[in-house]
Amino acid sequence: MSTSNFIGLPYAGGDEREVAFVVNNLLEGKINSTGTVTLTASATSTVVSDRRVGANSLIFFMPQTANASSEMASGGMYVSSRGKQTFTITHPNNANADKTFGYVVLG
Repeated sequence: MSTSNFIGLPYAGGDEREVAFVVNNLLEGKINSTGTVTLTASATSTVVSDRRVGANSLIFFMPQTANASSEMASGGMYVSSRGKQTFTITHPNNANADKTFGYVVLG
């Protein structure tokens, strides 16, 4: 799993330049809500740790390899649980080791 590095603001706020930088990035779609995961080969589930995930988060996937696209098209892959800083993907058991997805976390 990987996430992008974005500059955040201190909880007490930042100076005008810092605020402008963060707001401009938000307006350009840089919301720091993406990651990458490769499904575990020869297993029926993959656990992802991500500090942005909560019990009510929505998680969306985009296949990045041919085997990932086939996995998604088969309809057997789904998010089976979500919790504080983690989610589990349930998927068919096969030996393909390149089922890589980009994902987005909202909420």
